[in-house]
Amino acid sequence: MVGVKASHIAYIENGQRNPSLPLLRRLADTLSLDRRELLFLIHPDAKRLTEGNAEPVKGRKPDGWREFSSNRALLRRHQVTPAELKVLRQVNSLSPVSNPRSFVFILNSIRMAANNGS
Repeated sequence: MVGVKASHIAYIENGQRNPSLPLLRRLADTLSLDRRELLFLIHPDAKRLTEGNAEPVKGRKPDGWREFSSNRALLRRHQVTPAELKVLRQVNSLSPVSNPRSFVFILNSIRMAANNGS
């Protein structure tokens, strides 16, 4: 119904992958779910970013960049290039990202925007 294999849905359900934004939209529409709420379930940091409450937990400094950039398996799985790492480091310097998975979301958003522009 959403144009992907059942195995891809299983990966999403098991938390091994996140849906792309177009797939997230199709899932929400097919399941009659609120797109925004589904996005926030998959990417909790997105809610804080949209509400302007991206403050770290008291007493804990966000270190999402270190966790993300040192996770070689994650970088390989998402085929992150050195140039993309440099851009993501710059994004983190603008506003520290606390959740390392948020970098995957940011990267996929940048990739989608670049692909739509070409």
